[in-house]
Amino acid sequence: MAPGKNQSSGVTEFILAGFPNLNNTKAELFSVFLLVYLLTLTGNVLIGVVGADTRLQTPMYFFLGNLSCLEILFTSVIIPKMLSNFLSRQHTISFAACTTQFYFYFFLGASEFLLLAVMSVDRYLAICRPLHYPLLMNGTVCSWVALACWMGGLFPVLGSTVAVALLPFCEQDGVVQHFFCDSGALLRLACTNTKKLEETDFVLASLVIVSSLMITAVSYGHIVLAVLRIPSVSGRQKAFSTCTSHLMVVTLFYGSAIFLYVRLSQSGSVDTNWAATVVTTFVTPPLNPFIYALRNKRVKEALKDMFRKVGAGLWGIFYLLRVSIGRQ
Repeated sequence: MAPGKNQSSGVTEFILAGFPNLNNTKAELFSVFLLVYLLTLTGNVLIGVVGADTRLQTPMYFFLGNLSCLEILFTSVIIPKMLSNFLSRQHTISFAACTTQFYFYFFLGASEFLLLAVMSVDRYLAICRPLHYPLLMNGTVCSWVALACWMGGLFPVLGSTVAVALLPFCEQDGVVQHFFCDSGALLRLACTNTKKLEETDFVLASLVIVSSLMITAVSYGHIVLAVLRIPSVSGRQKAFSTCTSHLMVVTLFYGSAIFLYVRLSQSGSVDTNWAATVVTTFVTPPLNPFIYALRNKRVKEALKDMFRKVGAGLWGIFYLLRVSIGRQ
């Protein structure tokens, strides 16, 4: 079989529709999405860099580092190609690139749901079981749990990706009614009955999304009950402020994903699917670093120290350059 070619139908590429109803605002959309992507990269890279600080060598920041890595990869699977389409007259994507994008989008998304559930359990143990926490969440346990989250997304999605890659598609240069190769948009182009595949996707999505949501909800429920028992009013307000921010991001991420994928039929309204996908792709990724970490006092201190060291290093280099130029 030729590289990037679907053997069943001979399809070698698709056309990504992008945002056809917003063609008159391409420049504005490009600027907004580029800014969001740069914010996502900057925020998540900063979390990864400061995570090396000795003050942040805890399970929470270890998991945050993994979340940041997932967010960078998750957005990079979709946004660069979408941005390039804004600048190009041809919005084509090869069959191989399309199936690869499909796989990594769902692999990284599934891993993120599992990781969010683990992070909620970590916070539950830290707040509600503080005496057992160091034993239950030691370095070895954290490493294995993080690996399980990555593997939990890596393998289950593989079967669906192969099934989609083997589907017969009706048209060469078929138009994918989306800004990336999403499952529903691809299944609409297949010239065969995809009901069984949709049912399989529904079961997988339900297992990953709903089960991780239940774990997250139960964990935060116990955390809220523990917070209510805090005698200090200011302590309760601070804890509720943190929990509310976390729950807001989790609700956006889970809500949009459930709307998109926990349903038997993938043939929903194109406009509503776009809107829900924009939330998971452009809203929650830049919010996560600020909600989970950059508001934290210890993270702020670590960032200040890092910038101070970088500034001192740059000043030292500048001073040496001036000295060497003056001697010449």
